[in-house]
Amino acid sequence: MKTSEVDILIVPGWQGSGPDHWQSRWERNLKTARRVIQHDWENPEVEAWGDRIAKFAGGATQPVVVVAHSLGVAATVLAAGKLKRNGVIGAFLVAPADLDYAKFWPDNGSQRWPPEKGNGGFETLPQQRLPFRSHVVVANNDLYCSYARAEHLAAKWGATLSDAGESGHISTASGHGPWPEGLLEFGKFLRTLG
Repeated sequence: MKTSEVDILIVPGWQGSGPDHWQSRWERNLKTARRVIQHDWENPEVEAWGDRIAKFAGGATQPVVVVAHSLGVAATVLAAGKLKRNGVIGAFLVAPADLDYAKFWPDNGSQRWPPEKGNGGFETLPQQRLPFRSHVVVANNDLYCSYARAEHLAAKWGATLSDAGESGHISTASGHGPWPEGLLEFGKFLRTLG
């Protein structure tokens, strides 16, 4: 499939993705891409985030492919059943935030996980096969999810996996504004969908 043949849902993680983040750039440059806007980026709630992604997917006019980053990956896999019912045929999962090891996540400067109001139900990642095709991209030095853990999760989810090298959390902070390698990887993933 080509980007013009799917509706692309951009699903940012905790605190959203700023204007220079690769997700924001993809949203601006891919004609069928649109961002899922959460009601509260600072205090995520797993049910509310999953419902919001499903609502956006349900409003699509073509098959839906989710492009999730960090906590957006967790929200996507935790809501997989309702997303499948709302037309999602694939998920491109970048730099998953490993909820099971959240106590080891680094301080991001202004806030630490969990937020003041708690983890909002973001407690553990499911370990069953996802109901749609998926691909996980992770760096071998990501402080939010080790490569070995991502490899384990991808196998459980039935996802393919690619190593992004020493790319950190694949975000603006790690120097990934444009991220052309990611766009090439996404194109390869789309071709597996049909």
